[in-house]
Amino acid sequence: MNKLGFDNEKYIATQSEHIRRRIDQFGGKLYLEFGGKIFDDYHAARVLPGFEPDSKIRMLIQLKDRAEIVISINANDIEKNKVRGDLGITYDLDVLRLIDAFRNFGLYVGSVVLTRWQDQPTAVKFQKRLESLGVRVYRHYHIQGYPSDIDHIVSDEGYGKNDYIETTRSLVVVTGPGPGSGKMATCLSQLYHDHKRGIQSGYAKFETFPIWNLPVKHPVNIAYEAATADLNDMNMIDPFHFEAYGKTTVNYNRDIEIFPVLNAMFQRIYGASPYKSPTDMGVNMVGNCIIDNDVVCDASKMEIVRRYYTALCNQRKGSTESRDADKLKLIMQSAGIDTDFRKVVEAAKQKAESTGKPAAAIELGNGVMVTGRTSRMLGAASAALLNALKTLAGIDDRIDLISPEILEPITNLKVHALGSKNPRLHPNEVLIALSICAVTDPIAAKAREQLANLRKCEMHSSVILSENDEHTLKKLGIYLTCEPAYESKRLFHGC
Repeated sequence: MNKLGFDNEKYIATQSEHIRRRIDQFGGKLYLEFGGKIFDDYHAARVLPGFEPDSKIRMLIQLKDRAEIVISINANDIEKNKVRGDLGITYDLDVLRLIDAFRNFGLYVGSVVLTRWQDQPTAVKFQKRLESLGVRVYRHYHIQGYPSDIDHIVSDEGYGKNDYIETTRSLVVVTGPGPGSGKMATCLSQLYHDHKRGIQSGYAKFETFPIWNLPVKHPVNIAYEAATADLNDMNMIDPFHFEAYGKTTVNYNRDIEIFPVLNAMFQRIYGASPYKSPTDMGVNMVGNCIIDNDVVCDASKMEIVRRYYTALCNQRKGSTESRDADKLKLIMQSAGIDTDFRKVVEAAKQKAESTGKPAAAIELGNGVMVTGRTSRMLGAASAALLNALKTLAGIDDRIDLISPEILEPITNLKVHALGSKNPRLHPNEVLIALSICAVTDPIAAKAREQLANLRKCEMHSSVILSENDEHTLKKLGIYLTCEPAYESKRLFHGC
């Protein structure tokens, strides 16, 4: 079965306590730049088996009496209708989603700050919309010479021009819908205004990856490079930390490159910098909660291969250039692995070769490999899904979970009534049909009960699946990869 490599409960307790100590270090007020995903951190869950996707929000709940949320969004991203690739919604809509999500967890959202403000028309409309919903909105302006002109930035004409965000809690978590939202600049602007008002406050940064107290070439940290290949992030030894303490720690290139500027800003605001290195600024305790290094290493290597296949498929779809896949191939080699590390890949390829049809394979949590091929009424992913459920439930492979008498009318409906060119059932359609059969068929019901056991199973398809199929499999918690090839030679592959 799936092995654990991470102690999630220890993490929640340790991380929240560490943040409390950092608040106290600065006299009771801390602006915490919160990078990465607060909700649904599936990358961390994949590379740290045992880490739950909602761990960070659960950690913040431990601090909810002391915490308030400030959401920052770049006004230029609003103007450009920038879209979150993982959710398919614009950044401004994601701000509304984040507010609702935080409130549902009982966390207080104090305000939204619109950064790099230059009276962009769409941003003006968004501000009015937020205010009509009862959300406080502040504006932080584009500052000439940012981030290098320290004299101008840390002055009344720089940070001093920004709106001062009124906060009431000791922990102010500054987050945003994506990179470039202005989180760090928002924190530093607040420090400047607080200092002028005689308020003691400090700054810290929360980033899950890279993990500072693991080696730079540890598979977890290499997997982070794979996840950010399109951003050209690179793990590095923190030279400032080594010079100050003689200890080797890991950070990433952007934080190391910006640290001299941040240090100069701290000195200008406080008179002296509270930090000697970018590592000092962090509060991440993830590395202290790994309980099985071998499990974590294997999971991270698997993630690197998955990222490589994703880049290959995106290249085939025309959504990225070849350099992403080329970089990921080098990252994969630096981890000492190739695509053979992912056993489910070879199983899918062999099934496709032996049948002459598109095929898919699923590796169950106990290591058992299950395959499926394309047939007249089922796509390969759907067939593999049903076969996996039968295996998990101990059902004879010769038994049809969904009888042809049920499948035939559905395929006829798709083709003749709905005009689909593809009569075969997608995974979501198969699951609906299985649920209907389960009402009267105890065998189908037994199979349906195994759906939860598909979570964290590995899957590979010999062809690129539709977005519909990928979405369903992702919801089931299956870790999917595909060969960078289409089933047909059509130019349009939307269905």
